Amino acid sequence: MDKKEEEFLNKLLSMFKTEAKEHLSAITEGLIELEKSPPEKQTGLIETIFREAHSLKGAARTVNLKDIESLCQSMENVFASLKRKEIAATPHLFDELHHAADYAGKLIFGEAEPDISENAKIKEIIQNLQSAVKGEAPQPQIVSSPPLTEEKPGTPPATPETNKVLKPQTSRTEDKPRSIETMQPSSSAETVRISTTKLDSLLFQAEEMLSVKLAAGQRTLELQEIEVSFAAWKKEWAKVQPEVRSLVRTEDAHTCVSSKLVDFLEMNEAFIKSLDNRLMALTKNAEYDNRQFGGMVDSLLDDMKKVLMLPFSSLSAIFPKLVRDLSHDQGKDVELVAEGEEIEIDRRILEEMKDPLIHLLRNCIDHGIEKPDERQQKHKPPRGTLKLAMSAKEGGKIEIIVSDDGAGIEASRIKSAAVKRGVISQEEAGKLGEQDALSLIFLSGVSTSPIITEVSGRGLGLAIVREKVEKLNGIVSFETQSDRGTTFRIVVPLTLATFRGLLVQTNGSLFVLPATNAERALRIRKEEIKTVENRQTISINGQIVSLVRLADVLELPEKTRSIPDENVQIVVIGFAEKRIAFMVDEVLHEQEVLVKSLGRQLLRVRNVSGATVLGSGRVAPILNVNDLIKSAVKVTATPVKAQSGIEAKAKRNSLLVVEDSITARTLLKNILETAGYNVITAIDGVDAFTALKTREFDLVVSDVDMPRMNGFDLTVKIRADKKLSRMPVVLVTALESRESKERGIEVGANAYIVKSSFDQSNLLEVIRRLI
Repeated sequence: MDKKEEEFLNKLLSMFKTEAKEHLSAITEGLIELEKSPPEKQTGLIETIFREAHSLKGAARTVNLKDIESLCQSMENVFASLKRKEIAATPHLFDELHHAADYAGKLIFGEAEPDISENAKIKEIIQNLQSAVKGEAPQPQIVSSPPLTEEKPGTPPATPETNKVLKPQTSRTEDKPRSIETMQPSSSAETVRISTTKLDSLLFQAEEMLSVKLAAGQRTLELQEIEVSFAAWKKEWAKVQPEVRSLVRTEDAHTCVSSKLVDFLEMNEAFIKSLDNRLMALTKNAEYDNRQFGGMVDSLLDDMKKVLMLPFSSLSAIFPKLVRDLSHDQGKDVELVAEGEEIEIDRRILEEMKDPLIHLLRNCIDHGIEKPDERQQKHKPPRGTLKLAMSAKEGGKIEIIVSDDGAGIEASRIKSAAVKRGVISQEEAGKLGEQDALSLIFLSGVSTSPIITEVSGRGLGLAIVREKVEKLNGIVSFETQSDRGTTFRIVVPLTLATFRGLLVQTNGSLFVLPATNAERALRIRKEEIKTVENRQTISINGQIVSLVRLADVLELPEKTRSIPDENVQIVVIGFAEKRIAFMVDEVLHEQEVLVKSLGRQLLRVRNVSGATVLGSGRVAPILNVNDLIKSAVKVTATPVKAQSGIEAKAKRNSLLVVEDSITARTLLKNILETAGYNVITAIDGVDAFTALKTREFDLVVSDVDMPRMNGFDLTVKIRADKKLSRMPVVLVTALESRESKERGIEVGANAYIVKSSFDQSNLLEVIRRLI
């Protein structure tokens, strides 16, 4: 294959992946809608999904992807039978169809390689779909045969040559092309598919024009200042001009004014008048050009932002499948209701909000919504409702609401979990009010889950949500009611990169504060500053607000104040429900700001979210309001007493590993000893319980399926023993069914890790949190 042909195949495969992504998305969305629809509406949906599967099959055939073609053919057969009403649309059938679509996606986007084991998986999926068409129960098989393609009449048997996959050499990042369809203003609603990489480059260049606009404005301002200075000079010249003219006209012998000086003064007056006219014309033209250029840059930026604005539905489309899978895994019945999907938002905001929304949805399903029988006992409908809504707010912001009608969040459980994880002390927990206790759920490590699984229990989800939202200069809050549910509210900007900023100066340095958080700027007399409980405060509209010097919060070196002692310049900053007044040397002006990152070397700098280049060419840090308020609270807080006592020396924790397989036992022992733990092993539950009675351990890591005494029974015996009842137990097992996980919770295990998704970093993180 020559280079030109390889480039063509790469391009063809990239186009196929983009098309396949749309077909798979349509199939998944259609299956979810079909599963919820009444029988009278199912015919049209089946036809639509049938066409999508058929189109995907044809596209796969074009690029010689036989495995994808076979999977699509099997799905077509199922939809054909559904159309003819030969089979019923059962929950199990939907599971098989979702499984087939998911696996097709993995094959297309490189998440699964077509080796022997994958070929066996494909064959198993196809056979399960064929069994469904015949009305037979699926019989999963483990085979080691070559890739299977469905043989149709007139089709030659599959061979290694016919199964050769078109897979040019591309990087993993290129395996997932992204594109945006841009609507053209025509009656035929034409669209053009453009790579988002190219659009990002264009937007970056358009945003860079903002710096040029600011620089042009600065040059215009400098010209205006020169014109003002020149006007002041003309005013002074006008005062002495009569005397100079009188002196020139005097022909008294006592006057020593040469004719050359007279000629120069006359020429100088004419030159200055000409220069004045030119300066006025230049300033006027610069002002006009600056207005025109500024308008063009603003229009270009607005248009480019609109191009990269995507409807919320482009993100929310993945959530119905996520909710369906999670709820089915946990034996729950959950319906997702989405609102405001037509609202458009910056694609970069959507990408940043994907993980937080996934965490919130998982949290609502795992912790909030109850199982059907429990809901019926509470006189609730067996099906829980999960709501995801977006709405526009004033000030260029949007609000995202994630709510459920589940059990709600108990403040007492949050406090207990925080004390158990060592986040707060028992004494501190006793002083917390209900609202303060509930806010602990956003702290890393706090979780009310009774067991650690791959879905929840590590106490990281909501901490990640707050971190991501605040990184976008947003706010996350929630409200909850017992047995009525929980509502999370997220407020973030509608777009990134540019915003209105307030330029301030303190200790000779320039900083930018987001204008949306600057409630007001004012100058007060020094006498208005009061001291309350060793803290400086001021009164604003009858409300007491803490006052702190911005230079102290940023820990800037002390310099001479640039303002008189009797006057103080104040900027009041608000974030969420907190307000703090910052003392600065000067508030300069408000302007549009282009955000620049600090680079990989400075990914996270306290109190600073980025930087911007001013029109003068100076670089000014952009302050992170959330960090700033936290730092200000520390500065204004009264000193705390030093802790008494001597810290105990860190000891080497001792772990007991219980595993009947010598290979797995050796692997776990090696991983844990490498991490610095002292490890003792046992071959089954009986051996382990004997060891627990004779030695002291900090934690038990146990398999479940073992001879003599399994892991579940061992955990029961540990919990029943007075001395061992608080011993953390981590179950690491191949049993991944929902019933096995529930059994782990019932017997009192602290964590349940499935071997099929085993990751040593995950195990070490779980152990670290438990001890």
